[in-house]
Amino acid sequence: MLGLPDKTQACLFDLDGVLTNTAAVHAAAWKQMFDSFLHDRAERTGQPFVPFAPVKDYGAYVDGKKREDGTRSFLQSRDIDLPEGTPEDPPEKETIRGLGNRKNALVLRLIKEQGVEVFTGSVQYVRKVREAGLKTAVVSSSANTVQVLETASITDLFDARVDGVVAAERNLPGKPAPDMFLAGAQELAVPAARAVVFEDALAGVEAGRAGGFGLVVGVNRVDDEHAAALAVHGANVVVSDLSELLEGK
Repeated sequence: MLGLPDKTQACLFDLDGVLTNTAAVHAAAWKQMFDSFLHDRAERTGQPFVPFAPVKDYGAYVDGKKREDGTRSFLQSRDIDLPEGTPEDPPEKETIRGLGNRKNALVLRLIKEQGVEVFTGSVQYVRKVREAGLKTAVVSSSANTVQVLETASITDLFDARVDGVVAAERNLPGKPAPDMFLAGAQELAVPAARAVVFEDALAGVEAGRAGGFGLVVGVNRVDDEHAAALAVHGANVVVSDLSELLEGK
């Protein structure tokens, strides 16, 4: 009925791109932040301005990762070395943390202006999972998970939450390390082998594979190339929406 292994006891869901369409909001915020930074840097150095690619760069360097990890990864791809800074750095400060805070401010503004769109079929799937008596957790790198859940009115669908805030408090490495998903399973008192991971990001399916989970479901919201990459990086099954896993789909 749910497309899960028989011994499954829990389901761990990424949020952005799996249950909500906030991945598009995040991609827009990353592009706006990086393009502004890269444009200013090009003017200072005389080097050509090469904008952030919202599909290629987003998927390769920032999707599914904690803000500081995504910022650092993309800048490394451009051979740009910035100081790490501190979590309290203001958005205008050109540090890893400062740029991450600039991106976060943009995300919060976009969420406030545009609201949060849910993928109805995937949310329906979560409800079916809970009706079947399975435990659920949301495992997201975003530090804005609480706001997104509340805005989308889906907070009550999860027994536990491990997000960017929790990861910072517990010093958990971000995806593609498996630690956040393992923490989610631990919160539900379920062994990884009996939990299933649902992810749309390459870093996320890598984390699921590395954690030894019973199944890793990749959610492809992009194109055939991304679907293939999800499988290569660790997804056992790839769907375009979680509703496909329901009986008769």
